[in-house]
Amino acid sequence: MPDAIRLNDLANPQLSELQQAALDFGKTLSVTLDAEDILDEARQTLNLTDFGADDFKVRLELLCSEWDTHPTLNSLAKMNLRNKLLLFAKNRLLIQDLLTRHPEIHDIEIAAPIIVAGLPRSGTTHLLNLMAADSRLRSLPLWESYEPVPTPGEEPLPDGTDPRYQRCSDEWAAMQQTVPHLAAMHPMEPDHIHEELELMGPDFASYNFEWLCHSERWRDHYYATDQTPHYEYMKTVLKILTWQDGDSTGHNTRWVLKCPQHLEQLPVLRSVFPDATVAVTHRDPVAVIQSAITMLAYGQRMSRSRIDLPELADYWIARIDHLLRACVRDRDCLPESQSIDVPFHVFMADDIGMVEKIYSKAGLALTDAARAELQAFMAANPRGKHGQVVYDLRGDFGIDPEVLREQFDFYFKHFPVRPEVKN
Repeated sequence: MPDAIRLNDLANPQLSELQQAALDFGKTLSVTLDAEDILDEARQTLNLTDFGADDFKVRLELLCSEWDTHPTLNSLAKMNLRNKLLLFAKNRLLIQDLLTRHPEIHDIEIAAPIIVAGLPRSGTTHLLNLMAADSRLRSLPLWESYEPVPTPGEEPLPDGTDPRYQRCSDEWAAMQQTVPHLAAMHPMEPDHIHEELELMGPDFASYNFEWLCHSERWRDHYYATDQTPHYEYMKTVLKILTWQDGDSTGHNTRWVLKCPQHLEQLPVLRSVFPDATVAVTHRDPVAVIQSAITMLAYGQRMSRSRIDLPELADYWIARIDHLLRACVRDRDCLPESQSIDVPFHVFMADDIGMVEKIYSKAGLALTDAARAELQAFMAANPRGKHGQVVYDLRGDFGIDPEVLREQFDFYFKHFPVRPEVKN
């Protein structure tokens, strides 16, 4: 049995010496989030100047403005957020430079991808990583999602390691030191298969920024904005990755992807990927919420001057509600022949059996070789590999699970979801 992990200090963290040292270091920092300063540093670092269409600057400025004036973000968090924005700015320069030199990349097809859409913490990550074990499919490892285009002139390390991989590995090692229980909730190893949402980062788009710091102004801007151009941008980066693999047409590459944001963008997803097979996962929203806000609250010990658990819960209950109402509204835009619903309890009872059903929709046979690859992945990655977090929605957040579940009656009436959290 995996070790049980009970995080009973979410509101008032009991810090290790290393965690306290990191926070003390953060107090010595003076960090300002300024959009033009970030762009200037990106230009100077890479000696590139062309960011492409400049509509992204409005979004970057909004993020900088909201985060720079956030009342409880500490300087360590602001430094990490600035580094993230700087990385996206550099990625945007590299992407634009590559497309300028190789416009033929735009002609590559991203044909018939298999895409997982579902609530965060609803089995989407496990389903994606399981299908990604099938060597016939192309997927997006974390290290490549962070830096999809190599920096020209940057050589492999002496042992042959891609420096982008090493930077991702170093970042994960640091995270394991400061938030060691994160691995039990959401592993972030370099080889872990990640969301294509990260590829919208250089366009300074997507709801991913809310996970970095819940941001009301950013959320409202995202709600009010057509996301189609950002999905097209992400698709272009997938073309770049396909081209970098040596496939100049895309005909030899079939992607497997996933992102919870797709739940509230199903018409956009359908428009940008009209031949995709979409697997929509479904899980008790109460289980999803308690898992998500526990993970976020745990991480806030390194980023906030104080942790407001009711505020955190309110924000993400509303976000999950929005995701699910959009899914109920738009699920029928996906053709029955190209989509399948994946109830969490059914998937957990027979992982590979569910993959076979998804493959059937996608016109892909589950061969003996592919089955063996999936079974090998399962054997190497048992559930609870890094420990099992024990959640307590009522004890930690003062929320009655049954009362909260009533808010989502509309969802239970629409999909075959099984209630999980009772106490």
